[in-house]
Amino acid sequence: MKISFENADKVNGLLTITVEEADYNEKVEKALKDYRKKANLPGFRPGQAPLALIKKQIGEQVKMEEIQKFVGDNLFGYLKDNNIHFLGEPMPSDKQEAQDLAKPAPYTFVFDIAVAPEFELELSDKDKLDYYEITVDDKLIDEQVDMFASRAGKYEQVEDYQPKDMLKGDMKELNADGSEKEGGIVKEGATLMPEYIKVEDQKKLFDGLKRGQVVVFNPKKAFPESEIEVSSMLGISKEEAANVDSDFAFHVLEITRYCKAPVNQELFDAVYGEGNVKDEADFRSKIAEGIANQLVTNSEYKLLIDLRAYCEKKVGKLQFPDEMLKRIMKKNVKDEKEVEEKYEASVEELKWHLIKERLVKTYDVKVSDEDVFEAARLQARIQFAQYGMTNLPDETIDNYVREMLKNRETLDGFVDRAVENKLVEVLKKVVKLKKKKISLDDFNKLMEESVKK
Repeated sequence: MKISFENADKVNGLLTITVEEADYNEKVEKALKDYRKKANLPGFRPGQAPLALIKKQIGEQVKMEEIQKFVGDNLFGYLKDNNIHFLGEPMPSDKQEAQDLAKPAPYTFVFDIAVAPEFELELSDKDKLDYYEITVDDKLIDEQVDMFASRAGKYEQVEDYQPKDMLKGDMKELNADGSEKEGGIVKEGATLMPEYIKVEDQKKLFDGLKRGQVVVFNPKKAFPESEIEVSSMLGISKEEAANVDSDFAFHVLEITRYCKAPVNQELFDAVYGEGNVKDEADFRSKIAEGIANQLVTNSEYKLLIDLRAYCEKKVGKLQFPDEMLKRIMKKNVKDEKEVEEKYEASVEELKWHLIKERLVKTYDVKVSDEDVFEAARLQARIQFAQYGMTNLPDETIDNYVREMLKNRETLDGFVDRAVENKLVEVLKKVVKLKKKKISLDDFNKLMEESVKK
């Protein structure tokens, strides 16, 4: 066997493998003999068919399989042994000539290799990055208290109407003079939330309404673009609703309002477990602590974004084997227009991937299974916290995470996140951080600007 590698422009490699008979002959013979032991051919006892017959039947197929395996093993072995960092996968070259395996060796195979661009990158305390510490102010705590109180609230019957209340009662169709229409539409137990009425003068009719009163309004005028809303309210079909333009008398029998839970010991116990919070000050302190922990994740993510931009700028423009990479993309994306549209963004992600690999290697960043699990666990806790579930047992969280990680794509995502988390943790001790206090509102504006760039 002979292997040669050309890499004239540093990113487009050409690897040539010449295979001799001695490279594969012994393996072919062994494979044929193994097959003979199991072969059950007509006219011969099992395992006793002549080897010449076996060769005639499957010899060429076995030879091709062994040559393919030999070429593949040596192709990737050569790239690894010679530290050739390639992108995507080797592709058969346009310079490849047809090989007739029925003829005697040698056979020559030529591959195009997309070689990763070389670059230098070293970080130290001379490299300065901003680190944003998000302040937990009373506004944030108040919003969280309000959220907990809202989620622990309940529906109550009230006497007078306020926006967002739900009304329930009986509706009767009226004549033009305001009298009840004989044979008209009657809907008992109709429900309505006036807050969702589209037309302002119809909505105002409900201002100051009290339970037991009657309000006259026009459903068609209230919901001019929604026959479904009218049909649902009146209990009729959409076709019937399209022809209804009368006023209706709505006798309000119930007014239901969603009331927030009072901020008391019952709420404290519901959120953080019985006896873990003793008073409102302690409650607010716990909330502040939880928010602070969540906001650290935001700060770390912003640092990662800034670190990426800083490193990309420091590395500068890299030369990529564009045509080769597009060929690789076309194997998965058949539409050439889509390849062209996505190519630039793909190369940007590839550049960051290479930089990240370099940093991980330079600073010996290692990620364990527990790191991956912890990344998923943190994400799960944040998700549950958004729904007010801050007091879930560790076992519940861990079971949820285990189910998530059964999905291969999800697992790969958390592996990548764990690597990035570890990388940020390490590089915080390498570069010089300029810490800046910032409100959440201002931080969110910064993040929006980062996304736009």
